[in-house]
Amino acid sequence: ETLARAHLCVRPDYLVVVEREIYAHQGAQYVGLGDWNRACAQAHEELFARVRADMPRLVSWVNQRFDAAVYEDAYSPFCLIAENHADADLIHNYLNAYCAGVPNLTVVRNDVYARFSHRAYSKGTALSEIARRLGVSRDHVLAAGDHLNDLPMLSREHARWLVAPSNAVELVKAEVRRQEGFVSDQPHGYGVARGLEFFLAPTARFATNLNSET
Repeated sequence: ETLARAHLCVRPDYLVVVEREIYAHQGAQYVGLGDWNRACAQAHEELFARVRADMPRLVSWVNQRFDAAVYEDAYSPFCLIAENHADADLIHNYLNAYCAGVPNLTVVRNDVYARFSHRAYSKGTALSEIARRLGVSRDHVLAAGDHLNDLPMLSREHARWLVAPSNAVELVKAEVRRQEGFVSDQPHGYGVARGLEFFLAPTARFATNLNSET
């Protein structure tokens, strides 16, 4: 749906949905990677079964302090839409403290939106799984992101080259800089393009020089 609204003439080979499910482009449609998505669904089902009894307490804590929407959907028993970033930060801190006591439970957040998820299934692990299926090593992977839900992917564990555009939140920029990645002075896709140029242009020039010498 998002790709259709963007009117893109190019279709990605893979899509990662809700930061964890992987879909591969086959013909005119995207087909879920059955083994990965089944394991992902089972891991989340088992994890959420352990914490479901705590949901009323967490919802009550939020509702007593903030004007926020808290609900359950098909992907998480706890989903949040905060009224503003300041509220989202406070709620995020509270949820992180709760997650610290539950193995494998984490908060996935993008802007004022947040939900619970399994730590083993993220944009980072999905990226590594796609690379594994393609036979591509981490040394040939570039990851770019701008918000908190991209942090698991913006790691040298999953990608050699890390890029943040200028519109990225400060925590993302700081994490990319800490790992000697590239923070662009351009926003959105322009910033990603600058990152590609920064990291890959020297490699391309080196390959060109080698070819010219042979």
